Amino acid sequence: MTDTFVSMIALPASPEAFRDATWADVLPFYDALAALPLEASSAAVEPWLATWSRLDTLVGEAGTLAMIAYTGDTANAAREAAYLRFSMDIFPKLEEQQVRLARKLLAVGWSRPDLETTLQRFRTDIEIFREANVERFSRIEELSAGYQKLVGGLSVDWDGEAKTIPQLQPYLKVADRAVRERAFRLGAAAYLDKRDELAECFDRMYALRVDVAREAGFADYQQYCFTAKHRFDYTPRDTEAFHDAVRQTVTPAVAQLMEHRRRSLGVEVLRPWDVSVDLDAKEPLRPFDTVETFVGQARHIFRRVDAELGAQFALMADEQLLDLESRPGKAPGGYCTDLAFRGRPFIFMNAVGVPDDVNTLVHEAGHCFHDFATHDLPYTWMRKTGHEAAELASMSMELLAMPYLVQPDGYYAPEQARVAWLEHLEDVLGALVHIASVDAFQAWIYTSPDGADREARDRAWLRLREEFEQGVDWTGLERERLARWYRQLHIFELPFYYIEYGLAQLGALQVFRNAVRDAGNAVTMYKQFMALGGTRTLPELYAAAGAKLVFDAPTMQELVDFTMERIAALRAGADAPFAGIVPA
Repeated sequence: MTDTFVSMIALPASPEAFRDATWADVLPFYDALAALPLEASSAAVEPWLATWSRLDTLVGEAGTLAMIAYTGDTANAAREAAYLRFSMDIFPKLEEQQVRLARKLLAVGWSRPDLETTLQRFRTDIEIFREANVERFSRIEELSAGYQKLVGGLSVDWDGEAKTIPQLQPYLKVADRAVRERAFRLGAAAYLDKRDELAECFDRMYALRVDVAREAGFADYQQYCFTAKHRFDYTPRDTEAFHDAVRQTVTPAVAQLMEHRRRSLGVEVLRPWDVSVDLDAKEPLRPFDTVETFVGQARHIFRRVDAELGAQFALMADEQLLDLESRPGKAPGGYCTDLAFRGRPFIFMNAVGVPDDVNTLVHEAGHCFHDFATHDLPYTWMRKTGHEAAELASMSMELLAMPYLVQPDGYYAPEQARVAWLEHLEDVLGALVHIASVDAFQAWIYTSPDGADREARDRAWLRLREEFEQGVDWTGLERERLARWYRQLHIFELPFYYIEYGLAQLGALQVFRNAVRDAGNAVTMYKQFMALGGTRTLPELYAAAGAKLVFDAPTMQELVDFTMERIAALRAGADAPFAGIVPA
């Protein structure tokens, strides 16, 4: 499409034209598009849609580049100003133009089968859009940038050397329990020292979000979010069932894992600084020492999973579309974002040389492969999926790539790989507990009359973590336990973006189970699912990958049992968990 594209209005040649743009520079392009006559025929509508789509990718990529630059250096004032110009001014106002053009399209009554899901999203956006909320979203973005800047600047003193919070991770895996405790307490203290500032930031975000929901005619922000996130295939009641199913099936399994860990470590009680240390490794796993090695081995791993996917990752590495190392001033966490105009993904993370870095890179690469797979779809909206499908792509890749982490292609000697595999499968179950508690916490915040009370929020977090997270002794560490929600950026910046991880993790376990039976077919279905983009309903997308949405305890129990069986086999030293995946 790109090579033969002819615009109905004069568009810039690249996103560079919008790098320094203000809203006054952007609006005339949307005005021109809105002014074009439109008739209910493919000959009239499709060139108009193509122009709109191309304009969105031009502006979107310019803003994405500003975001990448800022998150890479949150202390840079010029980068911050550019990011805020897009996030606070251009993008909130762009939403109004999206609704304006969607109304124009829907008015002519045109459709085609692979655009039905897009049109459903357009109808929803029109229904909930309120002009008064544009300014509120802008203020929320400003607060989000402030949160990033605050937590991105956190550091601690470690023997006279300043360390970022991610740089404490290796110390949580050493054999010396006193060192682990020190690292844990320092990391928690860094957030607790800023607790009042973080709570104030969230207070203001909460108030704005409540106003957004009321303005749009919703009883609470959870109901608004379900609609705004286009959750057409499940409801808040389904997520409550998910929480209950996790309590019934996953929480007891994780408690068993923690009891095994306690016995293996020979401690009377398991403390939070004991949950990351490797039980079967004499020294902490150090999968790589340099970013060059990190990337080089990843090239081999993805090539083993699938030649096409391997070539795509190599292209990203060659084009320097990876920002992987941790450094002062860099925003926390990791993400994959899409440079929509050029059709390239970008990975951002904070690697410090621990196994979790490997999991993060593989996870974000799954998002990248999804972006590559959808780029040939004709319009940008068709390429976008809900987070439930996006995370299915990333979490499935974590498991599909896992067998290839062993040398010579991967990072680990065979015994080290067994330790890493064990850690990952245990983390899969632990993550489901965390996901359910975070989602339940957000549901409480935005549906409870006490959600605006920062002290009540803290109490609710402690209560929910006690319900979901068992097997670890937090006696005397209530304040440190609170630090966990203040460092969960999704709660601040992306409310209700978390249940998707749980649904996707359960979908990914189904993809992995399929791979154990027939690896080639599982990867083929995975790629077919990704190529559909957002052109099918969520249940249809999961079915294309060989999975289904799971909210009920019986199905969840099957997947928990499947995972626990593989954990037991790995503890026994067997390679059975990957029978059928890795060629003999």
